Amino acid sequence: MNTKEKIIEWLLFACAALCVLTTLGIIAVLAIQSVQFFSEVPLKDFLTDTQWTPLFADKHFGILPLLSGTFLTTIIAITIALPIGLTTAIYLSEYASKTFRSTVKPVLEILAAIPTVVYGYFALTVVTPFLQIFFPSLSGFNAISPGIVMGLMIVPLISSLSEDALYAVPKSLREGAYALGSSKLQTAFRVLIPAASSGIIVSIILAVSRALGETMIVAIAAGQQPRLTLDPRVPIETVTTYIVQVSGGDVPHGSLEYKTIFSAGLSLFVITLILNNISFFVKKKYREQYE
Repeated sequence: MNTKEKIIEWLLFACAALCVLTTLGIIAVLAIQSVQFFSEVPLKDFLTDTQWTPLFADKHFGILPLLSGTFLTTIIAITIALPIGLTTAIYLSEYASKTFRSTVKPVLEILAAIPTVVYGYFALTVVTPFLQIFFPSLSGFNAISPGIVMGLMIVPLISSLSEDALYAVPKSLREGAYALGSSKLQTAFRVLIPAASSGIIVSIILAVSRALGETMIVAIAAGQQPRLTLDPRVPIETVTTYIVQVSGGDVPHGSLEYKTIFSAGLSLFVITLILNNISFFVKKKYREQYE
């Protein structure tokens, strides 16, 4: 091995090590600060209390209201993104011409490049007033508007990854289905989607993780009222919104109130870690089945 190859090898190793060390650093910071927090607040109260008011005189540290707001907006987002993204992927993979596909796919992916603060103001100033025409009782800050806009934002993630998975299905499966008399629609839903299900499921899980970690859209349009509810018409607060609220506020550094952002961040980290591991397991399982 010559000197140039050794240098390249060490540079690649350094890049990989940097990623690993960054992740370990994040975990260490969250863990250390969270241990200090849980030394003052019982873990049982954190997981079971239905109120989250660490910045009030009557302090409660139950994470459930923040998790309910986070999951509520995520469910709305994935409800919007899944049918649109999957339908788009099927069309681009099976119906669109190569020219149309090569033109439209990059345009769709531009949606992922739009700053999320723009999406947030769009949800607040356009989507919410539009929905209030049909639902006059809808609050100015609510869960449904940011949920819808988040769904539109993650459409490219589902459509692009799902389209890649569908496009990678061997042509022999398509030709076999056509030879048996299947239409394009039947082939897409009965042959291609099951064959590409691992990639589609992974794209959905990654989209859910992206929605769970979204900050600016919900910070702008969802409000900052932590409440344990499944009603999308009222203001709510998510985990990321609370972290932004405290980080940019006047909470003293090192105080118990400040340490709550690390416990909330650790909760979100654990949830996304579980989802990512599920996606890895699904991909590995389906790959073993087809090898």
